[in-house]
Amino acid sequence: MSRKKIVAGNWKMNKTPEEAEKLVSELIPMVQGSDVDVVVCTPYTSLWAAANILKGTDIALGAQNMHFADSGAYTGEVSADMLLALGVKYVIIGHSERRQYFGETDDTVNKKILKALEKGLIPIVCCGESLEQRELGVTGELVRQQIKIAFRGVTAEQAKGVVIAYEPIWAIGTGKTATAQQANEVCAIIRGVIGELYGASVAEQIRIQYGGSMNAGNAAELMSQPDIDGGLIGGASLKAEDFTKIVKYRG
Repeated sequence: MSRKKIVAGNWKMNKTPEEAEKLVSELIPMVQGSDVDVVVCTPYTSLWAAANILKGTDIALGAQNMHFADSGAYTGEVSADMLLALGVKYVIIGHSERRQYFGETDDTVNKKILKALEKGLIPIVCCGESLEQRELGVTGELVRQQIKIAFRGVTAEQAKGVVIAYEPIWAIGTGKTATAQQANEVCAIIRGVIGELYGASVAEQIRIQYGGSMNAGNAAELMSQPDIDGGLIGGASLKAEDFTKIVKYRG
């Protein structure tokens, strides 16, 4: 089965609304007509600015996080309905930086995925191991656990539309990148877990990205791997030319 690639830019805590408008305005003509799904995940404060420019274009809007409650006393949080009202289509859930700095757990990731699916948002679900865990040889067990807990209560039909991002923590923002073989090996493990949970058909349909210092120089090699269906791009997504080179990679 041929899966359409998906390249999503995770801007993290970068770009003011004015800067976001400038960047997306540059990106729109540069990625027009590409044969992959293109997503930009801006900070909350720039979603409105980006949404107004992205309407009717080839680029979808994504958020970097959301809460699992519809509303309530959750100071500083943002709900799925708030994101939908801004035109958001995708939402990153369980990024390692959220887990490391803000207490995100496998259980809260699961709650957020269920809420996103309930509301019609497409989750980009992150998983991955630290350098210590890789050196201990527990990468496979760790990502299997992360995926099994994340997808608890998710139906087979819902699972088909979820995007998974494998992000080895040791390669995020460090300039280090898993080799294409290493990255594909873990993505294949993830696809295997989905197959165990939902069957071969769903496993063949679900899209699995690689994240972790993917850039214009290594994107083609990484995305030519059989189990890698795109990238979740950090630093390289902040420059229109670099991001476009990844979007228009040729494997």
